[in-house]
Amino acid sequence: MEITVFNGIKDVIIEVLFALIPLILFFLISQVLFLKLPWKKVSDIIKGIVLAFIGLTLFLQGVHVGFEPAGKLMGEILGAKSYRWILIPIGFLLGFVATIAEPAVRILNHEVDKVSGGYIPQRVLLYTLCIGVGISIALAMLRLLVGIPIIWMILPGYLLALVMVQYSTPTFTAVAFDAGGVATGPMTVTFIMAVALGVGEVLPGRNPITDSFGMIALVALAPIISVLTLGLLYSWKERRND
Repeated sequence: MEITVFNGIKDVIIEVLFALIPLILFFLISQVLFLKLPWKKVSDIIKGIVLAFIGLTLFLQGVHVGFEPAGKLMGEILGAKSYRWILIPIGFLLGFVATIAEPAVRILNHEVDKVSGGYIPQRVLLYTLCIGVGISIALAMLRLLVGIPIIWMILPGYLLALVMVQYSTPTFTAVAFDAGGVATGPMTVTFIMAVALGVGEVLPGRNPITDSFGMIALVALAPIISVLTLGLLYSWKERRND
């Protein structure tokens, strides 16, 4: 597998510029009209924007030359094995560790712990999300192996989530639906989706388009159910203590 580290980096730089320029313009207009922050604060924000530009460029370039090829090759090798069932536990492990590495998950855990005053600890919420995403990736691999239509998993999952909302507290309901968004971050989308595409290309009788895609929908659903389950456990524990 030939990898050129900086191949296509110009296109990545243009993508990052188009993503950041609207935010920069919005900040500058707000600074002139409303914020009127002191120059030192503005200087720190500008430095942060520069660092964000460099970081996003390097990260996306690393995704193109590293995560995507490695994930696809890994999926092709595992999918070609005679013992394909191993994709299910490997999918769980990949989902678990990828969630730990998600920056957005870390931020959500920190903010929830801070706002709730420690009522929902960071570590508890992190492991809840990791287990939920791990199970969703394992189910996605099972779907690939068996050929289960995506609607058979998505529709019952959301119906279950809606039922659980009725018995959960507003706090856990709000956190749960935000958790579904942050779990589908760059680590999951870039690496684990590449693995699923690699598996879908080598499995006999599978279409990579219809069978490999849909995994991110499961990843977005799983944290909702896992956090709502955590909320129900909290409620049960509080009732027992009372």
